[in-house]
Amino acid sequence: MPSVLHSFLLWILLRVSISQGYVGNAQDLTPGFGNILPSASHPANASQKFYGIMFDAGSTGTRVHIYSFIQKDPDGLPILDNEIFDSVKPGLSAYADMPENARLPVKQLLEVAKSAVPHTQWKQTPLMLKATAGLRMLPSAKAHALLEQVQDVFDESPFTVPTNSVSIMDGTSEGILAWVTLNFLSGHLHPSTKNSVGILDLGGGSTQITFLPRSKETVEKAPADYIARFSMFNATYKLYTHSYPKNGLKAAQLAALGALGSKDLDRKIFQSSCLPKTYKGKISFGELTYKVSGDPEGSTGYKSCYQEMLKVVKGIIQQPNELENSSVFYAFSYYFDHAVEAGLIDAARGGAVQVRDFRKRSKEACDTESMHNSDNPFLCMDLTYITCLLKDGYGFKESTVLQLTKKLNKVETSWALGATISYFQHFKIV
Repeated sequence: MPSVLHSFLLWILLRVSISQGYVGNAQDLTPGFGNILPSASHPANASQKFYGIMFDAGSTGTRVHIYSFIQKDPDGLPILDNEIFDSVKPGLSAYADMPENARLPVKQLLEVAKSAVPHTQWKQTPLMLKATAGLRMLPSAKAHALLEQVQDVFDESPFTVPTNSVSIMDGTSEGILAWVTLNFLSGHLHPSTKNSVGILDLGGGSTQITFLPRSKETVEKAPADYIARFSMFNATYKLYTHSYPKNGLKAAQLAALGALGSKDLDRKIFQSSCLPKTYKGKISFGELTYKVSGDPEGSTGYKSCYQEMLKVVKGIIQQPNELENSSVFYAFSYYFDHAVEAGLIDAARGGAVQVRDFRKRSKEACDTESMHNSDNPFLCMDLTYITCLLKDGYGFKESTVLQLTKKLNKVETSWALGATISYFQHFKIV
């Protein structure tokens, strides 16, 4: 008899594997399941829960996602029952010079996982960590040292630690897995559903766009490594997907300031027209801290700030065809966070906004004195960058509606669920 997860995997990811990083010329992401499908028999209790734990080691923080699945009908499809989520700051990259200190936040989140997963399920529950842009931007030796510390902590845990479960994930896989998550949660991965949703993810270090093109011209005109091919439900799909490694929100701030790659950080102060003229502060990103300030002698306001942000976007972000007529797009991470700060959406419910709404709020934040000198001096810079990224970067129209969400069906909208589902095919449940 097939395993509890066998039907689930065939339903969700039939002949799909996107857990290892994939980049290439319409690279084929389709493996043969062969002998890697779970082979355990059904448990005696068909309603038993199964768990998966995924750590997301991002540039600004480390998060843990604990997922539970239920098999109510031995011959039916398992159901995603629940997610428990927690996070700590800063990200692992902040410990690059003292990698042993990275053990504490990982242990802290492991305690959350141990509380969420019943003791009787610990040995059957896979534990994984994928690092994103924060570690991708570090020298390989420092990144490896951090991952070794995580591996040691994981090996000491009571959970199952699969081979290669602690690693750095490339940006392409990050975008594809987020697309799997959003389309699963929105009900668009069912075989009878032809529609799909696109995703826009804005992290601290990198940003991703992924969608299923409706136009053949979009695929033909896209750079070769922007197209990823895989098969599910006996059909082959070609996703437009790309990750921009230095266009996450924090990286873009520093790039606009001319700070990325700069030396002598102890004495140099980086100025921006996006900041209040009297502002003096710091930006910490990865293992470095940068001194920043407003420009007391220069111009300020939305127009000046937009020109700064344009240097980070123009000629770097590609504009795919058909975005004005493409699928509905879900935007999350910093898109969501700053829409909340700007009063565009409710923090609990999220909501739909037009691209022009970001532009209006960014102008208010930059040009209105009360907002410009608010408790968040970076609001002008951040909203202007988001506006510039959407308009002059990807080429969305001002009337384009984006669905901003942090959770969908009470589950975090990140790549972590897609990665967890993907990993289930690689080990046996006993």
